Order: sequence, then structure tokens, then C-alpha cells
Amino acid sequence: MERALPPALPGGNNQGGQQRGTQSMKNSAILLISCPDAKGEVASIADFVYRHGGNILHADEHADEESGLFLMRVEFDPKDFDIDLTHKDLADFSKHFSPIAEKFQMNWRLALSSHRQRMIIFVSKYDHCLVDLLYRHQSGELACDIPLIISNHPDNQTIADFYKIPYVVVPTTKNNKIEAEERIQSLIDQHKPDFMVLARYMQILSNDFVNRYPQRIINIHHGLLPAFIGARPYHQAHERGVKLIGATSHYVTELLDDGPIIEQDVVRVTHRDTVEDLIRKGRDLEKVVLSRAVRWHIENRVLLYGNKTVVF
Repeated sequence: MERALPPALPGGNNQGGQQRGTQSMKNSAILLISCPDAKGEVASIADFVYRHGGNILHADEHADEESGLFLMRVEFDPKDFDIDLTHKDLADFSKHFSPIAEKFQMNWRLALSSHRQRMIIFVSKYDHCLVDLLYRHQSGELACDIPLIISNHPDNQTIADFYKIPYVVVPTTKNNKIEAEERIQSLIDQHKPDFMVLARYMQILSNDFVNRYPQRIINIHHGLLPAFIGARPYHQAHERGVKLIGATSHYVTELLDDGPIIEQDVVRVTHRDTVEDLIRKGRDLEKVVLSRAVRWHIENRVLLYGNKTVVF
């Protein structure tokens, strides 16, 4: 099945954060492919790029024996490419690539590195993940635009002001969740993000909301999934006397803390550590793990199959 870049979310506003985090952008095209594993797929793709004037810069592939799937990421220089990649629907590329895609039953997506994705950040009171994302964005490590930060608390307004990014507070209680989510949806429609990041946003989004944006909401869980799900993983870990604690960044699905995992990391703890020690050590992990996952998503390095990911 042929696929171009996923469309941005509906709406339109290009204010706030779009000039920050600028860096020298690569001009490359990235082809992401998944299909049944079969002979000749790599050769056919390489030949296609060569015949149309492209120069392959990076090629990564993985064959999953259990599922029989083949996954591949090909990044190429389109400078001399003779297929038009300027139109959003990529109709010209699709027309030329379709014979190969149909032959090998490929699901595919083409992305351009020059396209700066728009990221809305959600945050509650904890600021460590938010600050890390905004710093990396300002320094150019995260090559995206941040049009808006949404929070259910006013606590991080000064941080948003420092980075000159609009900050909107949408108070959320157990009695107004529907109204709050409608307000959030209105903001999304207005600011048109490509994806969203929950940077320790301590609210559970409705299934209806989550299902509108598959593979476009990234969360950080302060625990090493699939162990210790829920709101107090460090307390659970302390009660079990674990020797390692971790953090997990994953795509959000209907099931709490159960989406496809993008990145994880761990740190060693001992019997001497209190719950507060675990929380302190865990915060360092959370911000690094989340920023890695966001960067890999921005760079089109993540392929999903089932409830798993391949990160090239």
C-alpha cells in the first residue's frame, strides 16, 4: 500500500517557536518500508534509487524471523533525482515506485529531511523533561518547530516565556475532562502539529482522543515497562527492592503504558536508596530517554510492526 508523509493535523497557525532550534538542515529523502520478507527487495530498492539519479547515503534493514517481515530505511540524496518530490501527495514518486511496492506488497512512506515537523508539548507540574526538550530544541539538536505548550497547571509558564513559546493552561479535573479535552482539541486544530509529546503530562487521555493520532503521541513513563505501570512506579520498584530502575518512551495507545516502545534506559540502585533517591535518579533518565525518542521520531528512524518498533 502506498503512503506519503502523514498529513499534519488539521488547522493552521505558524506562530511560536518556529524560528528557534534552527540548524543546517540536510537535504535528503528517507524511504521507510515494511513488507513480507522476500529475495530481491534490497536490490530492487537500490536499483530504483540508482536508475532515477539518487545517491544512497544510508541503508539499514532488519528481517524479523518470527513475523516474516522485512523492514528497511533508505536515506538518499535527491539532488539529481529525476522524480518530482516537491508535491505534498508525492504522486509522481508513487507512480514510479508502485510497481516495486506492489510486487513485494510493501507498506511505505517517503519523508524529506528538509521538512520541519511541528511538535506540541504537554506538561503538568514536573519541569525536567520540558526544560530538556526546550534546551535541545534551542541548541538545534531537535530540528522541529514548537508552536505551543499545553498544561493543566500554570507552574511552567516562566519556562515557556524564557524560550518564547506560547503556553496555554487547560485546567483538568475529574468533573471537566470532556470539556478540557475539547479545548485541547481546539488548540490542536488551531496550531496544526505533526505530532505531540507528553513530557510528564499527568492526565490520561481518552481513547477517542488517542485513536485520532496513531503513532503521533509520544509519552515518557517513569518506569521500565512493561513492569511497574501506573502513576507510582518508583514506589513500586522500591517496595520490590529492585537493583535497576528505568524510564521508557513509547507511542500512546488506548492501553495505559502499553504502546510500542521507542527507547529505554536504566540506572543501578541499591538497598540504601530511598524512594526519593529513586525519583531523583529516575528524572535524569526520563529526560534523556524522552529526548532520544523525540529525535528519532523527527529523523524518521522508527518503524512499527505489531506492538514493536525498529529504530534505525
